[in-house]
Amino acid sequence: MNEATGVQSIREALTRYNEEEGSQEEETTEDEEPRACAVCGDLAKGYHFNALTCEGCKGFFRRAIKRSTQLRCRFQNKCSITKNNRRSCQACRFRKCRAIGMRQEMVMSEKEVQERRTRIQTRKRLDAPVELSSQQEETIKELLCSHRQSFDSAFYRFSGFRPMDRNALPVGQDESESELCSLSSTSLSGSFETPENQEHEEAGKKGSVFTALPHVADLTTYMIQDIITFSKSLRDFQSLNMDDQISLLKGATFEIMQIRFNMVFNTKTGIWECGHITYCINDAVRAGFQPLLLEPLLKFHHTLRDLCLQEEEYALMQAMSLFSPDRPGVQQHRVIDELHENLALTLKSWIDCKRTGPEKQFPLLCFLCLQPAVPQGDVLPH
Repeated sequence: MNEATGVQSIREALTRYNEEEGSQEEETTEDEEPRACAVCGDLAKGYHFNALTCEGCKGFFRRAIKRSTQLRCRFQNKCSITKNNRRSCQACRFRKCRAIGMRQEMVMSEKEVQERRTRIQTRKRLDAPVELSSQQEETIKELLCSHRQSFDSAFYRFSGFRPMDRNALPVGQDESESELCSLSSTSLSGSFETPENQEHEEAGKKGSVFTALPHVADLTTYMIQDIITFSKSLRDFQSLNMDDQISLLKGATFEIMQIRFNMVFNTKTGIWECGHITYCINDAVRAGFQPLLLEPLLKFHHTLRDLCLQEEEYALMQAMSLFSPDRPGVQQHRVIDELHENLALTLKSWIDCKRTGPEKQFPLLCFLCLQPAVPQGDVLPH
């Protein structure tokens, strides 16, 4: 009894709602008889072009609107349209469509229909679960293997290097080691722009003591050799001609080096923890690097490290940097551009699979900030 009462209450609420919305009034029996098409009387599936019609009359009205010729009745424009004879007189059927309120302006053009289909397909694509293709999985596997074989995060293999004297400062510089190592990206520029430091810079041109330069040169050589090993182990890189291999390495080595250094960067201390050796920003100052490079570089390391990237993402970012078609001297632009695009799509698919929420977009966007973070021109020590 309660169930029957509940059904009746729902039916009454729906009827009131339809009346408030200005829908066509129609009798509804207790057996819930299906509604009839206002044109031919067939089963109506819903409102089409502002009127309650069946699927057949909906399609007929759309086709009739797009006709280039005018419909004419062979009789006296008084044909009765039913489910059985609705195909007999198109003119009277079309006239009845208009009479019940079907509106021509609601019929979409072919362009609008195509745009709607595209939106629906895009929505389905976005809603569908993202999965890595077998080719993308193979790419990640190869990159990860090459990265692990060529990058020693503990720097065990880095030996026989020339030491640097951290007790000696450039001429006229009196900051303590702890203060220099704790410089942030915001305070770094200020420390370089003081009149006193400008005087030190002038004095440095005459006799600065770059105590870290020999050691940094050894470290750079060590890193470059590993990056070459990483690149040479990739099949796509091997397939390129020698000139393009050289051009890509010349353009990407410094960027890949910073991506690798980011994996050992401690954002809380501002220290690069390279196993048995640690580095701070002042070590780069001691090596003669210019502030133009160091300030954005330090900001980049803080920003990228805060994303907590996975090893696979670091490997993909290195490969994207390597296969950049806009490097000077590159000849096989189309081939390299295709490789770069495939890597970017693989990284996006990986992020969509492994990350959730707003953080999905951050790794790829942050990598795009790498190029502006590396100034061009004379930034290395002389």
